[in-house]
Amino acid sequence: MPHSPQARLPHHRPPHHRRRLRRTALAAAVPLLLLTAAAPPPAPLGIGDRLFPHLGNPGYHVTDYALAFDYRGNDKPLDAVTTIEARSTERLTRFNLDFARGTVRSIEVNGAHAEFTPVEEDLVVTPARPVPRHTPFTVTVHHTSDPRGGREGGWVTTKDGLVMANQADAAHRVFPGSDHPSEKADFRFRIRAPKELTVVANGVATGRTTQGATTTWTYRTRHPMATELVQVAIGRSAVLEATGPHGLPLRSVVPAGARDGLAPWVAKTPEQLTWLERRLGRYPFENYGVLMAEATTGFELETQTLSLFERDLFTKRTVPSWYLESVMVHELAHQWFGDSVTPRTWGDLWLNEAHATWYEAEYAEHKGGRKLADRMRRAYEYSDLMRADGGAPAALKQPAPGRKVAIFRPVVYDGGAVVLYALRQKIGARAFEELERAWVDRYADGTVSTADFVALASKAAHRDLSGFLLPWLYDTTTPPMPGHPDWKATRKPA
Repeated sequence: MPHSPQARLPHHRPPHHRRRLRRTALAAAVPLLLLTAAAPPPAPLGIGDRLFPHLGNPGYHVTDYALAFDYRGNDKPLDAVTTIEARSTERLTRFNLDFARGTVRSIEVNGAHAEFTPVEEDLVVTPARPVPRHTPFTVTVHHTSDPRGGREGGWVTTKDGLVMANQADAAHRVFPGSDHPSEKADFRFRIRAPKELTVVANGVATGRTTQGATTTWTYRTRHPMATELVQVAIGRSAVLEATGPHGLPLRSVVPAGARDGLAPWVAKTPEQLTWLERRLGRYPFENYGVLMAEATTGFELETQTLSLFERDLFTKRTVPSWYLESVMVHELAHQWFGDSVTPRTWGDLWLNEAHATWYEAEYAEHKGGRKLADRMRRAYEYSDLMRADGGAPAALKQPAPGRKVAIFRPVVYDGGAVVLYALRQKIGARAFEELERAWVDRYADGTVSTADFVALASKAAHRDLSGFLLPWLYDTTTPPMPGHPDWKATRKPA
């Protein structure tokens, strides 16, 4: 809070009647000064993320979201109600929510009408009564959620409906909240749509009722989830159910008209789960499946329990099957690395992508005979160029305005996987495998930093590895690769 200047009395004693007048004036002036200092103009706020300064919101932590959507077509705004359960960390005379691309109709805090002011991509909310410190409170926002113009993420229009793609900074283009990966929460969904459509969301189904021409679908998660991982898919879809390892429920979603052609790809999921569980331990969530959407995104996405893929990836066979299967394993590995164990800041993104790339490369060796060491050598050769382009794996460059997905550069994928390869070379394969299992076990359902990984790696190796790992993670040039003195990083343009 800004410092409030204190009024100072003169050294000489004024006459008695003038003292009384001055005290009266001061009594009126000081509260005014304090009020002005405590209420700066509404402004976007954040929790200090270096790459996205206005992501998340200070003063509270979200524990639960309840999202309700009324869908009438993918070219129309959805009527929506977002209910947020949170706990304050300080006394809140007002607070911010992240939200854009929708119209807010009203907001209640603890059931009472609240004032609100949109500022850039934030809503500044003023409750009727301040929220005391360390107190649970409820925020209900009546709004629209607009799927039009979604090129920067959020809702993605499909041939016959919608899906979500909320990385890196796009969930607040769908619903209000605290849109930062460190703010994991439980989610409930209630979606109403024409009865001829199918609706799926993260987690498990809890109900479905049809009334007239519409059906209402409800889902809930059983593990906390980051906002970037939320998924709601609406369309003419078929749901393919199966059973995975140790009875794990599997449900995958494909376009109804492409069911027969896509079912063989969906059927690969149980074997992929078994393969990863041998390396990482038990799958961390309540169910899993793939969502194959008739949409053009240019990427695949690890939305929690239901990974998003473009249908054309599997129907336009321009790449070999081993490669497609390794991409499926990449998104499945994210359920451990990124979804269950979530980065505390976007600067820790390499912890997600390096690990998913690592297991993708191992699976490509398993299925396609592509040696992991060969891929790591090629990545090492271009590692300096990747660092020049995007920064070091744990010190990413700031994305350009309007290009938030630019943090997903090669340096966090193969560049990060090279760091893992160097670590395995340093501590040995057995210690590395123990570290990987310990990492996903110790931090399940939590958030982590790069420093946490360095500390746990040091514990697995029984010696301090910070002097070894920090240059690999933060330097602008790539250190020598242990065990491979012949590997050289090129400085020439690729």
